[in-house]
Amino acid sequence: MLMARFDLTDFEWSVIQPLLPTKVRGVKRVDDRRVLNGIFWRLRTGAPWADIPSRHGPHTTCVNRFNRWRKAGVSKRILEAVSQAYAGDIQMIDSSSIRVHQHAATPKKDGRFRCMGRSRGGLTTKVHAMVNANGLPIGLVLSEGQACDGRSAHLMLDSLTPGSVLLADRAYDADRLRAAIADKGAFANIPPMPQRVRRSDFSPILYRYRNLIEYVFSKIKHFRAVTTRYDKQDDNFLASVQLASIIIWLRHNESVT
Repeated sequence: MLMARFDLTDFEWSVIQPLLPTKVRGVKRVDDRRVLNGIFWRLRTGAPWADIPSRHGPHTTCVNRFNRWRKAGVSKRILEAVSQAYAGDIQMIDSSSIRVHQHAATPKKDGRFRCMGRSRGGLTTKVHAMVNANGLPIGLVLSEGQACDGRSAHLMLDSLTPGSVLLADRAYDADRLRAAIADKGAFANIPPMPQRVRRSDFSPILYRYRNLIEYVFSKIKHFRAVTTRYDKQDDNFLASVQLASIIIWLRHNESVT
């Protein structure tokens, strides 16, 4: 099969295919690989759905498949599956702000925005990521742009295991978060805030590895539909971030095999 730019490689498809839903009612659905190539094309270019090249079939098929799989949590399950191989003892957490496009900045009928908030950069969404020692995402959460990092961190501690180490910057230096990390049997290697009176143990040597999480945000932002948020719904945008993370995992695994 002749591959076009941004298409799934044979290796990537061999990993994703067994993880896709298999129960189909009614008419047999269109080839999953062709549709996924269309979805990833739009994710990588940031173009409108209607501009998906005709070689991927009708753009409405790509939109409908993306929405249906998003509702079923398919992208989340695939990300969990490809990241299960990680068994290291160092993890890192951080966040990055994403500018919301004006077309997405439309409030719901009740006047509420979905994970969009005002910050210095205007209307933004924060992507919070937990990554492993190789700089590969193992957990993702969204919040408003002005939200405190520590609040979202509590939602991402399930991947911590006894004896593991969590690296984070000063924005995560809070007694409540440190206690939650300790409850997992893990160690919080977080530089203390300057005004702290009681300071916890901190290893500057271990902290040097925290820059790996900056690399993963850089890789995620290669996908233009993530660099700028065009999705009005937060669950659609989160699914896009998850799909970008899946590709990052697969390309890493393909490069080391």
